[in-house]
Amino acid sequence: MMNARGPAADRLLPLAGLPALDVPEAQVRRARELAVRHGMLREEDVDVADPVITRVERFAAERDRPAVTDGTRTVSYAELAAEARRLAALLEDEGVEPGTVVGVGGPRSAGVIAAFLAIELVGALYVPADESWPAGRVRDVLVQAGASVLVMADDAGALAEGAAAAGCRVLRAAAADGLAPWTGEPRLNTLDQPRYVLFTSGSTGRPKGAVVEHRGMVNHLWAKIADMGLTGADVVAFTAPLGFDISVWQMLCPLLLGGRVDVVGDETGHDPVAFAQAVDERGITIVELVPTMVRHLLDDLTPEPRHPGGTTPQTSRQRPLQGLRWMIATGEELPAELSRRWLEAMPHARLLNAYGPTECSDDVTHHNVTAGDLRLLRLPIGTPVVNARLYVLREEDDGTWAACDAGETGELFVGGAVVGRGYLGDEERTREAFYRDPFGDSPTGRLYRTGDAVRLLPAGAGGEDRPTLQYLGRVDRQVKIAGVRMELGEIEAVLQRHPSVGAAAVVVHDYPSG
Repeated sequence: MMNARGPAADRLLPLAGLPALDVPEAQVRRARELAVRHGMLREEDVDVADPVITRVERFAAERDRPAVTDGTRTVSYAELAAEARRLAALLEDEGVEPGTVVGVGGPRSAGVIAAFLAIELVGALYVPADESWPAGRVRDVLVQAGASVLVMADDAGALAEGAAAAGCRVLRAAAADGLAPWTGEPRLNTLDQPRYVLFTSGSTGRPKGAVVEHRGMVNHLWAKIADMGLTGADVVAFTAPLGFDISVWQMLCPLLLGGRVDVVGDETGHDPVAFAQAVDERGITIVELVPTMVRHLLDDLTPEPRHPGGTTPQTSRQRPLQGLRWMIATGEELPAELSRRWLEAMPHARLLNAYGPTECSDDVTHHNVTAGDLRLLRLPIGTPVVNARLYVLREEDDGTWAACDAGETGELFVGGAVVGRGYLGDEERTREAFYRDPFGDSPTGRLYRTGDAVRLLPAGAGGEDRPTLQYLGRVDRQVKIAGVRMELGEIEAVLQRHPSVGAAAVVVHDYPSG
């Protein structure tokens, strides 16, 4: 019987166990040719060999500086590394073995980041337990993950209750304070070593634990750095709940560069005025929000009214968010009307439309939104991040798959270094979404089926002079009315173009005739 608390690799379907995607050889060649022609293959050398803790310790040794600010304290790189090594010693004392899963719970904090780095050091996998989850959800996640311990950076009753129900020991992070730091080298044996598991909502109601490799995680961190030109001077707002994949890059990416993570609590993050004030006062330069929150931010931060002569009155308070360099929109479709409002109100802060599934190390496309995109009904999601390979395929009547050219609608498949390992302990659902990659050698050999309908826009269709992808909604939201295939998301996009419509949902009803 398989040990549910043993190494995660033993509970993952091997590559040979994945199904083959039925693509005729001629279509394999065509898909490769189209992907190259349209820029959907982006191969770049990225240094993914170092664990994040290695770079943290390098900065600590070269020139120590602030690494994390979390409202109660500012932690330097040296202090963060020391805290991580003490926690690693605690994990070793508690019998945590390489390849096993360790839970981390509590509010966003420097302590959570230190716990992630400690898990990296001992070669285990990180699984977050969000402080907002009810005890039952905490129990289910820890049981499915096979975690034997839960490191708690702070007290949270539901977390402790859920851990107890899962038979999972609770380790208070404070218990590591008096321990001698762990002195070993970070345990990274191979680049495909599982690094973390995040639980996404399943259609059956049972969450799915998506496992991401070290290579995919670090590649995504460097993808963010490359596409936004991040430097050690940047400060990234850590706003995402721990259960969301974007929390991983928010809390780790600046640490690769000597930058700073600024932890934003929910009380501030859910108040647009307080949030904008925090961004200004703390020098935050990079923010990532769902479009709904971007809308709330704009609603509460309207520009000052102009005098009849057309000049803006002088005020004692500077216009907010002047130090912001990038706003990243993710998690929901970004409406064109909202983008227009952002570009007009915040011309100094670029807007990045990001798209990607948890199963593929977070975002697989980025798009810098410009005024040229606003003439489109739906904004592009862009082009591949580094080392992602994107294919637009259409399922034929005989069950085989064919490649789609520009202007044709198909389903998005993802290959390359970004593809994760599948669902932990769930071979059936892994086989439903992951395939052996038929399109040639890739670092993972796996192909992920997103279930998302996309269209490849030709160069110049939006604001880009190269082909870009346009998201059209879930494949299962395509409907036929009177024999005509329609995308419900397209209708919603038309409705959302009206400035008085904040959100729209379209459903189909079948009324009996007569």
